Amino acid sequence: MIFMAAVFAVSSAAAQSSVEGQLTASGETKTAVAIYLEGADLATFTDSLGFYRFTEVPAGTYRIKAQLDGYKSFSKQIIVREDIPVNIDIELHSSEKSASIEDVVITGTMKAVRRSESPVAVEVYSPAYFKKNPTPNIFDALQNVNGVRPQLNCNICNTGDIHINGLEGPYTMILIDGMPIVSSLGTVYGMSGIPNSLVERIEIVKGPASSLYGSEAVGGLINIITKNPKSAARFSADVFSTGWGEYNTDLGFKFHVGRKATAVTGINYFNYQNPVDDNNDNFTDVTLQDRISIFQKWNFDRKKNRLFSVAGRYMYEDRWGGDMRWNKSYRGGDEIYGESIYTNRAEVFGNYQLPVNEKMFFGFSFVNHDQDSRYGTTSYIANQKIAFGQLTWDKKVGRHDLLAGSALRYTYYNDNTAATANAEGNNQPEKTLLPGVFLQDEISIANQHKLLLGARYDYNSVHGNIFTPRLAYKWTVDGSNIFRFNAGTGFRVVNLFTEEHAALTGARDVEILNDLKPERSYNVNLNYIKKFYLDNGSIIGLDGSAFFTYFTNRIVPDYETDTNKIIYDNLDGHAISKGLSLNADLSFSNGLKFILGGTLMENTISENGFSKQQILTEKFTGTWAASYNIRPWKLTVDYTGNVYSPMRLPLLNDLDPRKPFSPWWSIQNIQFTYDGFKNFEFYAGIKNLLNWTPGRGNPFIIARSHDPFDENVIFDGNGQVVATPENPYALTFDPNYVFGPNQGIRGFLGIKFNLK
Repeated sequence: MIFMAAVFAVSSAAAQSSVEGQLTASGETKTAVAIYLEGADLATFTDSLGFYRFTEVPAGTYRIKAQLDGYKSFSKQIIVREDIPVNIDIELHSSEKSASIEDVVITGTMKAVRRSESPVAVEVYSPAYFKKNPTPNIFDALQNVNGVRPQLNCNICNTGDIHINGLEGPYTMILIDGMPIVSSLGTVYGMSGIPNSLVERIEIVKGPASSLYGSEAVGGLINIITKNPKSAARFSADVFSTGWGEYNTDLGFKFHVGRKATAVTGINYFNYQNPVDDNNDNFTDVTLQDRISIFQKWNFDRKKNRLFSVAGRYMYEDRWGGDMRWNKSYRGGDEIYGESIYTNRAEVFGNYQLPVNEKMFFGFSFVNHDQDSRYGTTSYIANQKIAFGQLTWDKKVGRHDLLAGSALRYTYYNDNTAATANAEGNNQPEKTLLPGVFLQDEISIANQHKLLLGARYDYNSVHGNIFTPRLAYKWTVDGSNIFRFNAGTGFRVVNLFTEEHAALTGARDVEILNDLKPERSYNVNLNYIKKFYLDNGSIIGLDGSAFFTYFTNRIVPDYETDTNKIIYDNLDGHAISKGLSLNADLSFSNGLKFILGGTLMENTISENGFSKQQILTEKFTGTWAASYNIRPWKLTVDYTGNVYSPMRLPLLNDLDPRKPFSPWWSIQNIQFTYDGFKNFEFYAGIKNLLNWTPGRGNPFIIARSHDPFDENVIFDGNGQVVATPENPYALTFDPNYVFGPNQGIRGFLGIKFNLK
């Protein structure tokens, strides 16, 4: 702040004149339009009558610029002379192209609308945001999104899922271009294979979305919008490595086929083959990985600009973690412990606009996911196929903006566990058919008020009828104040062996007490957006939300009743997730920018009149990204990080010496980017500046890593572990005590090339 004050003071001392005028767009005055005076590093905004004014501007030559969504940008060179005011009126003209590329979102209502007009709060993140802290995949990139936390579920193989507002990964729906192709096996084992190179933007909805997207969108959804071939760069490359020996390569290029087709191709390759054991437990701190992902998307030109796009992706990954002495000759054996996972995944998805006068679209996707895994001597071999088709009709009738649709989803799942065994113990793959219909009506009650009513009906071939209604209301007080209210219900069917990784790894047995009933949820969300436009050209944007979700039939893994088991049953009670979230976006006229976020939440389980905090859910999470562009040096500095409050952790018994709660912990990073060369950027920095790892203050993280097959564990007649001099804490092998990454401080270095 002292530095900023000094800058403003110097500018004032040298000022000699003023620049002022009025801005209009298509003949109408516009409020709060940003005006820039390039060369003086000054910015301001138009007032309620469209007027703007720069005072104390030094004599010199400048360029005045203005830009407004839906209009062609304005740019003009001006000369400021000593003590002579300059009057420049600005007229912006409509641009169809600009209107089409305005900040448009589709996730909240399943149709393209301006973000400010959507009755559902949608957060939008561009690749530029995630590049402030480069990562090799989407899973890691989401660590700097407020209220979203990538949760590792195993210390050995490092599989994980995405938590939104403290709810576990299965409550988060992951979409690619609106298609629900990342679920079950893909959520646990395929998320890390989604490369950043294919991303145009990421849209996140926190809260109910089941009435549009189905039963998995209980806690929220993440929609990964892939690049449009027409607007993609001709060629791009992003290559970086870290001090731990990680290497990541992202390549992208596009080409034309004839006059009607354009294709974009993205290739991601990640390799990490450097076993590290900094916590001295003789197990790898980070899983070794060898992964390639190839993505291609085609757009076809059609009459009347009708849409037709089709895309495909293939991923192969070989990952392993475990004893530092392990190699593939020990795979599946009981001599040296290791967890080895081979993943083959193929996806095809697209969207086709029907050749009719009405706006009708057919979306489709198909996924085949093969997995061959060994967790010590436990074999887990699984295949999942998902076929999905959806027809939507978008129609405006007076004040009503209607969306109707029908969907059909077929899921095939087979593995070598008891999950797919019939009563006689024979293998019987799961085949689930899920047809559904939905209707949504967005009503413009008045210029400032919108009401959205929606409902979805599905029929699950196993669980029967599913009805999920939805309501949303939006009140635009003015351009700087927007209220949104959302309410809805959710329905979720659980697949334990694909959603609960702890059911496979370690020495615990899985026990399912009863036939598990589907979970139901009831959710409300209140959102408020406020923007402040300061006289010096700075902008402050605030986005706050309050959320509440009530669950019945909640299925929660019980690690504590019997330390040798994971017991699953429907909760004889209820669960609640509630909290407050605030995002702040601060842009100062001197080039300093802050993106800050904080979420205060409580996730409790109530049974028999007693409530307790859910395992592995924090009560507070905070994120930040601070950026400053040193223009004379062509250097940008990005400082990013997150902070988490304590969370309850799964202990094996009362004697377990590991801490029952995690400490406050934070991962912080810094990056320097130089863009002084045409088409090239060079970047370097440090990840995990504080060198934080979960082993601090704990005697160990993995219980009995020296005896992973429990050969020296003694059990009593009831199957309980007996404390012995060799095993004084009565423990079994357990790698599931995990709440953060084991990877410490490391430097990174990278280069980007972009040819438009």
